[in-house]
Amino acid sequence: MKQALAVVVSAYNEEKTIARCLASVSFADEIVVVDNASQDKTGEVAKKFTKKIFVRPNQLMLNANKNFGFEKVTKDWILNLDADEEIPSPLVKEILTCIHSNPIENGFWIQRKNFSFGKWIQHGLWWPDKQIRLFRRDKGKFPCVHIHEYIRVEGSVGDLAEPYLHYNYESIRQYLMKIDRASTSEALSLQEMRYQLTWHDAIRFPFSDFLKIYFAQRGYKDGLHGLVLALFQAFYSFCVFAKAWEMQGFTERDVAPEAIAKELQGRGREAQYWILSMMIGESKNYFSKIKRKIERKLTQYLP
Repeated sequence: MKQALAVVVSAYNEEKTIARCLASVSFADEIVVVDNASQDKTGEVAKKFTKKIFVRPNQLMLNANKNFGFEKVTKDWILNLDADEEIPSPLVKEILTCIHSNPIENGFWIQRKNFSFGKWIQHGLWWPDKQIRLFRRDKGKFPCVHIHEYIRVEGSVGDLAEPYLHYNYESIRQYLMKIDRASTSEALSLQEMRYQLTWHDAIRFPFSDFLKIYFAQRGYKDGLHGLVLALFQAFYSFCVFAKAWEMQGFTERDVAPEAIAKELQGRGREAQYWILSMMIGESKNYFSKIKRKIERKLTQYLP
C-alpha cells in the first residue's frame, strides 16, 4: 500500500513566513497547523492551504503544541516543520521516494540550512544542524523536557541526503525576542535538574560557548556573521545563567576580585588553546603546525 504523508506546522505570529512554508509542502496528503494563539493573521493565511487548523494557548514549552498536532494526523508519516522553514524540491523528491518505499526505519535525520541575517551559516552550531523531522505516525514525539530537544523516535532512525531551509534570524530584534523565550526555558531546565549554580557560571557559560562555536566549530569561517552569532550565543548563555540566578531569588554572594582574576586567567588559557588549534587547522606549513602544536601542549602548564 502506498504510504501517505502529513505535514504538521506549529506557529505563533508568523503571518509573514507561514505562506512560504505551507506552499513548499503542497505535495503532502494532509497539512495540520497548530496556531499558538497568534495575535496577527497567521491563522487567516494558513486557511488558504488547509482546513485543519487548531488554536492552542501559547505555552513556553511549544513542543507540547507540536505533539498535539501530531495527534491530529491521520496519515502514515509526519513531517514536522516550523513556520520559518521551507522544503526545497530536491528534498520533496527524496521524502516521497523514501516513504513510498516503506523503509525499515521509523524516522529520519535531515540536515538544516540555517540562514541568519541574510546569509547561509555553514559552521558553528548551524551546519549541518541535523534534526529528526520525518517519522512514522505514533512512533515519534517530543519529550517536552527542553525547548531545543529532538523528536524521540521508537526504533531505528536513518538519514536523508537533501537539506531543508531555515530562515532563522532576519533581524536583531527577532533574535532577541527568540532568545528571551529560549533562555527562560533552559533556565527552568537547570532548575528542574537541581543544578548547583555558582558565580563561576556567569563567566564560564558565555565564555565556553563563544570559544566552542567561534574556534572549535570554526565559526570564524563565516566572517562577521560568524563572529556576531558566536557573541550572541555567548550572550544567550549568560541570559540562561542570569535567569537561573533570578529563579533562585537573586541569592547574594560575595565574590572576591582575586577570585574573578583567577577565573579569567583560567579562561585565558582555554582561549589560547583554541586559538592555537585554529591556527594549526588553518596553517599549510608543516613546521608551523608542529610549532603551534608544541605551544598548545605547553598551555596546560601555564600558571
